[in-house]
Parts: sequence; structure tokens; C-alpha cells
Amino acid sequence: MSKHILLPVHVLDRIIDLLECLEVTTDDPGIRDDCGDVLWGHNVKIQKLHLRDAYSKIIRAASDDDRDDARIGYLRQKQILRDMGDGYF
Repeated sequence: MSKHILLPVHVLDRIIDLLECLEVTTDDPGIRDDCGDVLWGHNVKIQKLHLRDAYSKIIRAASDDDRDDARIGYLRQKQILRDMGDGYF
């Protein structure tokens, strides 16, 4: 069952903050791995949102210089997502 839901970005940010603050101290490595996977997935989602915003800045650029700066920002965001190992690119 694969359903999509909409979460406000501030809620997603709070979930990430909460997961980063939690210290999973259990003997079960599966639980630790699950928490790490959920945190990673949420961070990837945030980076994809940043990438989309960076792309929209290219489209909305008022001048060639602004467009070049926005393109550089977009490529930086794209590299961050690649470095996270998303498999998306």
C-alpha cells in the first residue's frame, strides 16, 4: 500500500529535529536502523524541496546574471542530493 500524504514543511522540519534529538538506546539494531532510515528519508525529501525551489529561481530570474547565480545554486543543491546517495540522479 503506497499512499502519499501532504505535510506542511514546518511539520517535516520538526520531525527531522525530533529524530535527530532522539538517542535510540536499544539492543535491537533493527530499531536503530529504522530510525536512521526514516531520518535519512526525511532529509532527502527536504533536499528535494530545496532543489525544486532552486530550479524555480532559475525560471523566475530577472536577468542573465541572476539566472546564472540561480543555476549555480541549483547545481549545488543537486550535488548535495547526489552526495546523500538518494539514487534519484
